[in-house]
Amino acid sequence: MMRVLFVTSECFPLVKTGGLADVSAALPLALTQHSVDVRILLPGYPAVIDGLEGRRVVRTLSDLPGGFSGRLLMGRLANGVTAYAIELAELFDRPGNPYLAPGGVDWADNHLRFAVLGWVAADFVQAPSSHHWRPDILHGHDWQAGLMPAYVAFQGGRRPGTVMTIHNIAYQGQFSPDTLSALRLPARSFQVEGVEYYGGIGFLKAGLYYADRLTTVSPTYAREIQSAGYGCGLEGLLAHRTDQLDGILNGVDYGIWNPASDPHLVSRYGPDQVEAKAANKAALQAEFGLEPKQEAPLFALVSRLTWHKGADLLLEALPALFARGGQLVVLGTGDKNLEAGLLRIAGRYPQAAGVHIGYDEALAHRIQAGADVLMVPSRAEPCGLTQLYALRYGTLPLVRRTGGLEDTVIDATPAALADGCATGFAFDEPSSAALTWTLRRAIDLFHHPERWRRLQRHAMTRDFGWAASAQAYAELYQKLRPGR
Repeated sequence: MMRVLFVTSECFPLVKTGGLADVSAALPLALTQHSVDVRILLPGYPAVIDGLEGRRVVRTLSDLPGGFSGRLLMGRLANGVTAYAIELAELFDRPGNPYLAPGGVDWADNHLRFAVLGWVAADFVQAPSSHHWRPDILHGHDWQAGLMPAYVAFQGGRRPGTVMTIHNIAYQGQFSPDTLSALRLPARSFQVEGVEYYGGIGFLKAGLYYADRLTTVSPTYAREIQSAGYGCGLEGLLAHRTDQLDGILNGVDYGIWNPASDPHLVSRYGPDQVEAKAANKAALQAEFGLEPKQEAPLFALVSRLTWHKGADLLLEALPALFARGGQLVVLGTGDKNLEAGLLRIAGRYPQAAGVHIGYDEALAHRIQAGADVLMVPSRAEPCGLTQLYALRYGTLPLVRRTGGLEDTVIDATPAALADGCATGFAFDEPSSAALTWTLRRAIDLFHHPERWRRLQRHAMTRDFGWAASAQAYAELYQKLRPGR
């Protein structure tokens, strides 16, 4: 059986700031169907250690980057997947967001915190332990695991295959060149063909340079990030490595995101009972203090409130939405100006708009079930999971064609509606005018209930589970298996 260690900074439900946590939880479980033994390595945040069932110490960790020492714990997640946590209170025993201090700025020692994660992962293959498990493949996720392939490249002894997955190239982990020694990187690594990145040390850049294979979370995003508009400075390296870069679409854990069994809903339903969605809509309108009108199209945004996510485009388009009798609910946090703008709108239109600043997993489920349309007007979107959840809940996605949004939503053009293949609404130009025009198209179709129901039923039957993607990863691992 192939043995793979996931190296990640998040895993649902223990710690989550975005889609990385959902992938880290669901993909390992899906890979077990392909004879892959996946285990997960996580920083020992308090929630991770508390959530590790049957945990025990399997190794003492000494002489880590920064001179730290700690312990490696082993246990199981609630879904049965084996996981390891790096118990090191000086670096990880902190409340709240895993990356940000209470003031909203990065922890000053993030370079050491995530260097330790990469170091322990690379050392897994070499170091003795009481559990006698050695990975064939180390699979790092995002910049926090970026030094893992570099450490593997510079260590001697048995060498595992290495994979790096880009979940969002905009987050890169860039640090001062003065940290090179503390990170235990050799001087020769500080060059363009190494970890150097615009005069500093780039964690993601290091991972993309040293890993054997690269993946990202949708086919379209894999193409986009090789261009200047999307590559965030790494497009040249990625274009050079295009033969080692695969776009493998993220999936959905339908054990968690399924309106037929979702415990957070007031009314459960499936494609053949889509009318039962109405009770969830009424409950959501009541929760946000909106006017209780089933005939009002209810739009939703569940997102980080940032420029990249197009939240500013939504703000500009809202007058047209309200003019057409639409309503809006928002769940998210991010840029303070965008938060304030949305709160002002909610104050001005209390019966048409409701805003919850923050994140609430149960509320996200209720919004998916109660809304009519989910908006994802992103300027860039590696894959997107909210639109995949929306499809299963019969909440039609309204998206900008980019990244995984282009790969997963079929626009309700007249031809697509006639063929029965449409699943939502899409636009190209990242502008409020394009978004406004698409909002109007969605509202017009909403007022034709029979056509709307047909569209919902088709959307709910699309399968974006993990089976196909897990098979693609299993095949990739086989190509990298040592001694193959």
